[in-house]
Amino acid sequence: MLKVTGSGAMPGALTLLPTTVSAAAGAGPEGQEETAPLLRDELSLYPAAPLQQSRYVEPEAGQLEESVATLRKVLEPYTDWCRGTYSRIKPKVQSAVRFGNDTYSYLKDPPKDFYPRAGVIGFTGVLGLLLARRSRVKRLLYPAGLVTVSASLYYPEQAAAIAKATGDSVYDRAVRSYAAVEKIVKPEKSPDSDPKP
Repeated sequence: MLKVTGSGAMPGALTLLPTTVSAAAGAGPEGQEETAPLLRDELSLYPAAPLQQSRYVEPEAGQLEESVATLRKVLEPYTDWCRGTYSRIKPKVQSAVRFGNDTYSYLKDPPKDFYPRAGVIGFTGVLGLLLARRSRVKRLLYPAGLVTVSASLYYPEQAAAIAKATGDSVYDRAVRSYAAVEKIVKPEKSPDSDPKP
């Protein structure tokens, strides 16, 4: 026999409030029935069904799935190559985009007298092209030289910094070249080959 105790005034509140369910365990030593408390989750409204063993069976691949798998295997070397190329190119593209954004923001709000100076520097480059007729070497040297001179007149600090960095780089390369030529011309003598007096 089951006994449910709870609030009788509000039957709907019975589901919200904790309740005690007691089940008759049988007759005790004095003839009274003993009750053991049960949890609501332990009460079963339906008989327990026997446990069924279930296992997952992989469905067989269709013709479309097999075609896609074959295509993936064929294209795998090419996709790996594309990923490697993209990982090498990505930093260069990002730096180019960053340079473009910086240039745009600089040109959007340029310093005073920037455009007249840029015009004069560009004009000296065109003048160098006009002066360098009939010679490819002159076509390279005259415009570059005139642009460098006119830019160094307008921006002397930057020109000095660039000249110093370029001079250091040229000196370092010259020293390395001299050492390499000296190593080729004068081979090292081993200590065993020297004649002893």
